Amino acid sequence: MILAEQVNKQAQQRRAEVLNHKGQRQLDLGQTAEAFETWQQATKLYEHLKDTEGITGTLINQNVALQAMGLHLRACKIVVKALRFNTEICATSLLEPANSTKRLLDAEINKLNPIPVHLLGLQNLGNVLRQLGKLSQSELVLRKTLSIAQQSHNFDTSAILLSLNNTGKSLYQQARDKYSWIEEPVFQKETFNFIQKQALKLLNDYQSLINSSTAPMAIRLQAQLQRLSLLLDFQKWLTAESNSGSTQLAAIQTQISQQIQPSVDNILKNTSAFSELPASQSIYTKLNFANSLNQIPDEGLRSVAIQYAESALQTAKSTNDERLMSNAFGTLGKLEKQHERSLHYLEQAMALAQSIQAFDIAYEWQHELGLEYYKQGKFDKALEAYSAAINNLKQVRDNLLASNADLQFSFYEKVEPVYREYMRLLLSFSKPDLELVIQMNEQLQIAELENFLGCGKLDLVALSSFKKLPSTATIIHIIDLGNTIEVIVQSPDRSLHHNSVDAKLIKNPINNLLSILQSPRFSSRSEFDILTHSQKLYNLLIAPIKTHLSSSGTLVFALDTSFQSLPMALLHDGNNYLVNQYNITETLGSKVQTPKSSSKKQLIALIAGLSKESPSFNDKNAPKGLRALPKVAVEVADIKKETNSSTVLLNEKFTSLQFQKELSKNDFPIVHISTHGQFSSNSDKTVFLAYDKAINILEFDSLLKGRFQSNKNAIELLVLSACQTAKGNKRSTLGIAGVAAQAGAESVIASLWLVDEGSTAILMQEFYEQLKNGLSKAEALRQAQLSLSANPQYTDPYFWAGFVLVGGWL
Repeated sequence: MILAEQVNKQAQQRRAEVLNHKGQRQLDLGQTAEAFETWQQATKLYEHLKDTEGITGTLINQNVALQAMGLHLRACKIVVKALRFNTEICATSLLEPANSTKRLLDAEINKLNPIPVHLLGLQNLGNVLRQLGKLSQSELVLRKTLSIAQQSHNFDTSAILLSLNNTGKSLYQQARDKYSWIEEPVFQKETFNFIQKQALKLLNDYQSLINSSTAPMAIRLQAQLQRLSLLLDFQKWLTAESNSGSTQLAAIQTQISQQIQPSVDNILKNTSAFSELPASQSIYTKLNFANSLNQIPDEGLRSVAIQYAESALQTAKSTNDERLMSNAFGTLGKLEKQHERSLHYLEQAMALAQSIQAFDIAYEWQHELGLEYYKQGKFDKALEAYSAAINNLKQVRDNLLASNADLQFSFYEKVEPVYREYMRLLLSFSKPDLELVIQMNEQLQIAELENFLGCGKLDLVALSSFKKLPSTATIIHIIDLGNTIEVIVQSPDRSLHHNSVDAKLIKNPINNLLSILQSPRFSSRSEFDILTHSQKLYNLLIAPIKTHLSSSGTLVFALDTSFQSLPMALLHDGNNYLVNQYNITETLGSKVQTPKSSSKKQLIALIAGLSKESPSFNDKNAPKGLRALPKVAVEVADIKKETNSSTVLLNEKFTSLQFQKELSKNDFPIVHISTHGQFSSNSDKTVFLAYDKAINILEFDSLLKGRFQSNKNAIELLVLSACQTAKGNKRSTLGIAGVAAQAGAESVIASLWLVDEGSTAILMQEFYEQLKNGLSKAEALRQAQLSLSANPQYTDPYFWAGFVLVGGWL
């Protein structure tokens, strides 16, 4: 009996090993789904045998197959299970502070037995964390893996080094993406320095791997391809920076440019290395090389690129894997200059991607098709392709945001252009579908806010979906499409009207006005300086649509990037500012938090303030050159008098922990924070100061988690007094709306510049008094601004115009 059991056990062991090898062969041939199933069977056998090393190995293999299928979150969970780690490491949100996740990872890795199968598992965990956008965690895992591997004898570390370099390249790319939209000079400089340093370090690190005599040929080839794509990307960035006037980069630019052709030659000398790779790897490396060659302005190299893509396609056809074939056809479609052939390839790529619901590549081919149809004057087909691209892009974002808050592709290079090109195309028709343009603009702005926050899907709804909007509300969309600024008005009767303005006419007045508003000497500038520019902007943006506006009521502005730091209340018709006639509010993409039951009658508030210097002034993310705000104590006391019930946290009592406790313990409809802070185009630098530390926008969300978990109502109004826009930033509303979204707040009131603390205290007291009298938030803010501007001491717009209401205005 015991002998029979032993024989049976040995047979099962052999069967598990056979399945393991079979799965590897299937994966090498590009049969990823089959490989995954085979490894699942092998895992079950090892579980039956209680073979822990076998279980770990086959789970790691399952993870590799899932990564090849693009299912990164599942892959992460499986490799974490293989290593017996805490599964929170794969948590879908990036809102958990990176440091706490790193500590968790560090502790888990230290418990591991340093055997080869665990090192393999750790390397795969590092790879999948990179795919999930958790780059600092990926870097930590791979560095620790390398350190352990270097202490083990006869363990080849080249694959770990390649993974570590690839994570470094993702960090470089993340900084490149961030650099394209950070506008504040001081934060730009930090990112500028990081990009240079990181690129030069990585180029050396990849070269060391290429020169390694012990590294396998497959690793060296991948290092060569990654290094070439980095050289090309870095050269593109250096060229753009040099063209914008940076002179310090000339020497680096020459040095990088001189390395590109030798790098290509070295890869071409070793073409046999491609065919030595497993099928799916060979396909992706050939396509990677073809895409790199296509970026070099050389017809001969473009022909070589097409040869590599065609070779990849032949290999992909032999695997019969639709995803691999779609990638090969799509790459050929992008490389092919002949329109009909390009269309043929792209249509095949799209059909294959659609057949397996690979939305992440389908949208790319549809975007390319849209461009191609547009060039050929096939506008109806172009519209169809763009519409499909955006639908698939939404699917990709919805799926990725569930697993990857820092999207796997660059938002401003890959996502934004699709929306803006589609809106341009829609508006090129004699009778454009204005409703669809508005929808696209809303989607783009919400996508931008989600990307800025890195927090997954936001619970925001379109204003048009509300059944009972006040009949006096007019929504004005201002959309920047590059050459033109499009103004679309939705009148109270729901009719839509459109005006297009040459962007060249708008550029100077808006830039000049913003530079005055963000200047440290703003308070000493004459009102005439402001009026010169604000009247021009009124004449260009508002005057042409004036006939579609009510004589009073609320104007809801949905503003595009370049207008977001501009308080629309300042626009002037030659007689009056816009605020003299209208309540004014801003929304991002004309979407707001779902309104909850109102409790305006109950002015119950949590009031937090910082009136003196505190340890948080020295926080690395705090704005520089801060001084104490003694009048904040007056503001806090005055607001307390105007509320029915309030809790006050002033100075030492206003710690991040105490703030969190109060928010989770009590149901405050109003949260008023009077302290230093700033709204930046960089979410890390969008902060407000508690007594002990600067709280950034992502930490704000975690402070509020307790509130949401205890089913408290949404914050109806969040007021951020004394915060300011970081200098040079045109995307301040992104930061303000981001804070509101993280707080789950229906509305937020904030200041766009550091306003005089004495006048702010007066304005805030007046605002709360008007709220108490039953006015809406927008009307109460307007009355407070008008009241302050009527005070002879505070007539200058510097004192009253900086306050904006973002979100719901009721």
